[in-house]
Amino acid sequence: MSSTAFSPDWLQRFSDPYAVLGISVAADDQRILKRYRQLAKQLHPDLQYQEISDQQQFVKLVLPKLVNPAYQRLKHDKSRNEVLATLRFKVRKLTREHQLKPQSNSGQKLLTIPEAEVDLFYEQAVEQLCAQQFVSIDNFVTTAELLAELNLVFLQRKMGEPVIREKRVGLMAPSKATASPIPSPAVGQGPDAIPKNYAERHSKRAQDYLKQRNAAAAIQELKDALKLDPQNSDYHCLIGQAYLLNKLPGMAKVHLKQALRLDPHSTVARKYLNQLEETPGGTNSTGKSTGSRSNSRSAGSKNHKPGLFGTMFSRR
Repeated sequence: MSSTAFSPDWLQRFSDPYAVLGISVAADDQRILKRYRQLAKQLHPDLQYQEISDQQQFVKLVLPKLVNPAYQRLKHDKSRNEVLATLRFKVRKLTREHQLKPQSNSGQKLLTIPEAEVDLFYEQAVEQLCAQQFVSIDNFVTTAELLAELNLVFLQRKMGEPVIREKRVGLMAPSKATASPIPSPAVGQGPDAIPKNYAERHSKRAQDYLKQRNAAAAIQELKDALKLDPQNSDYHCLIGQAYLLNKLPGMAKVHLKQALRLDPHSTVARKYLNQLEETPGGTNSTGKSTGSRSNSRSAGSKNHKPGLFGTMFSRR
């Protein structure tokens, strides 16, 4: 291990605690705690006694010098918001100076992919990068730098969204008695008309859940959105991504195909559907396994396994 490792100057290189822990900037306190416990167990000295001396020294120092301080900065809402504010300030500064130019392939792709793909791509990229983050000091340095770059690009993409702030008129806030009622459907739309923004609220909450990798909650919100607006291609595309994140490719395919039926020009739905179609052991449009016919004839044998699509519906 290099003699400069864990020196004060060396430690200053890792100012992004999210990159140090190997976790998404959209993670909530529960995900952060889960990741910290995972690392504390992985880096416990008792599990490293068979490693070479350099690795033992790295493990001995990385937990108290980097992992613990990073967790302390992210464990509370207040300090976590301060970290995010600092990162956003850095993004604005680099963007203003035209210096936010990612060098990694994942960073460059994240900068240019369609908005609908940003959250899922970012979460998957973070998960892949942090898998081998603490194998060695070289892996840690490389991974932390890639994650820090990816975090800045992700924040730049998300900072482009409008921020809704409460408008304050005068010195006194309006009382509950004078609060504006929820708008009713427009005249002429009929009693069954439902404001479209209700469905959009479900969609927005689902996107927030996807940022937190809470696929189950996102799926429920999108189901509610589709009850209000069943012909919305974007909602079908989003719920397809949520099912994919939840490792339910059969359900993902159903909604991605519906998204394409409603909007044949949906590049996002087409992309993920193509990926599913190329996956070995996938399913066809009828919901049957794409395995050989001889396998389907042996459905009664002990070794027969139902197709993924059929298995999924049998669980419901």
